[in-house]
Amino acid sequence: MTIKGALFDFSGTLFRVEPTGAWLRAVLREARMALPEAEVERCAADLERAGALPGGASPAAVPAHLTELWASRDRSADRHRAAYTGLSREVTLPDPRLHDALYDRHMTPEAWRPYADAVEVLAGLRSRGVRVAVVSNIGWDLRPVVRAHGLGRYVDAYALSYEHEVQKPDPRLFAHALETLGVDPSDALMVGDDRHADGGAAALGCAVHFVDHLPVDRRPDGLRPVLDLVDQA
Repeated sequence: MTIKGALFDFSGTLFRVEPTGAWLRAVLREARMALPEAEVERCAADLERAGALPGGASPAAVPAHLTELWASRDRSADRHRAAYTGLSREVTLPDPRLHDALYDRHMTPEAWRPYADAVEVLAGLRSRGVRVAVVSNIGWDLRPVVRAHGLGRYVDAYALSYEHEVQKPDPRLFAHALETLGVDPSDALMVGDDRHADGGAAALGCAVHFVDHLPVDRRPDGLRPVLDLVDQA
């Protein structure tokens, strides 16, 4: 097998979203809203349990009225926003406008950090002639985030679920990325953190490599084995 194309998940693989407390504090600062620290910590903990931060912790429990929406949240921008602001609204915040402000915040480059080895690995793939695509279950355009952090120059294609109305593990999303790259599935490697969603690439015949969804400071070199896999193929 010769690896000619590498597909990467976005959240938890190339990038990690900011912690829930930092997310809430950034929005409160933008709104010029001061709260006692104990109240900030309570709200952050409640938002964490609710799973209201996209890319953050999963909900401890999805409310019954959001179950169907949650299952298909990545198929459109409207569904994605409705699902996550719906979870956020399960939490009492000091101003109801904060729910939409929190959702808007998570789509900004400031809310995301690339893993420490992401640029190194993508640049290494480029130097080896391996074409790269980002394949993500998401409800908004992540390209500006990737570009803002200097990774855009190494990405040849994007397959985003909301743009195609299909979400991983459906093989069609991976197939779209591979078609855009001009790479056969047997010559491709999918890299992701979700064994269910990202593992769907195996149905096409792609090799699959998993990384741990950890905070950036706890995963300094989790992507580097990808270069070894390419060199050994």
